[in-house]
Amino acid sequence: MQFLISLHINPAVLDALTDAEKAAIGEGHGRFIQSLKQSGELITTQALVDPSQAAVVSVRNGQPVVTDGPFLEAKEHLGGFYLVDCEDKDRAIELATQIPDAAIDGLGVEVRQVMFADGHLEA
Repeated sequence: MQFLISLHINPAVLDALTDAEKAAIGEGHGRFIQSLKQSGELITTQALVDPSQAAVVSVRNGQPVVTDGPFLEAKEHLGGFYLVDCEDKDRAIELATQIPDAAIDGLGVEVRQVMFADGHLEA
């Protein structure tokens, strides 16, 4: 079963951390990635740039409309994700608890099963 483990970032929370705490988060992600690679559960992981660098694309009256910046004004934004292939939701939740962000009040880690991938519905 495939699961998306998404990381929700609150810039104010991150800005309040010390350099040592920020470094520990990065090191924790490095260890987590290595663990997922060793277990064979990692499909991919990506970190995303700040939403201020995003473009929102829509089509209105047949014409593309592109605006700079985030889709929504919010305190939190999607900071990155892990796509994993594991036995079940319980295992995906177990993996999510190992992500350093999960231990920081104000940051979020969400687990969602992939329903559709590469043209096939997941079981």
